[in-house]
Amino acid sequence: MALNSLVLLFLSFFSPWLAAVELGLLSPEQLQVMQQEQHALVVDVRTAPEWHNTGIIPDSVTLQSFNAEGKFDGPQWLSALQKLKARPDQPVILVCRSGNRSAKVGQFLLEQGVPNVYHLQNGIQGWIKSGHAVKSE
Repeated sequence: MALNSLVLLFLSFFSPWLAAVELGLLSPEQLQVMQQEQHALVVDVRTAPEWHNTGIIPDSVTLQSFNAEGKFDGPQWLSALQKLKARPDQPVILVCRSGNRSAKVGQFLLEQGVPNVYHLQNGIQGWIKSGHAVKSE
């Protein structure tokens, strides 16, 4: 019984340091600052029809994550992403329609050990709603 109490005490004390790295959540303004000051790679993970319907964030790249059947080929996608990065520690900011897909892809990247991963709060919808420009894809 005492051992269990000690283990629980240990875990409660050290749990902040044992927690997994969390995916960063950015506002449109924070995205712009990181894009300009840290040369963050902004990656739009939506589908081609979505890119054409709404446009994309200026100076971002398109790299579809989930196929038409909703499947995600993580290793293939990660390989394509690594080719887009200027340096291994370059911050990556993921963008989707509303933030759901980018959060899933971001979590995958963190699990693969990719550092400096963020995603745009409320996705491209939030970007547009806050009055930021898009460019045609």
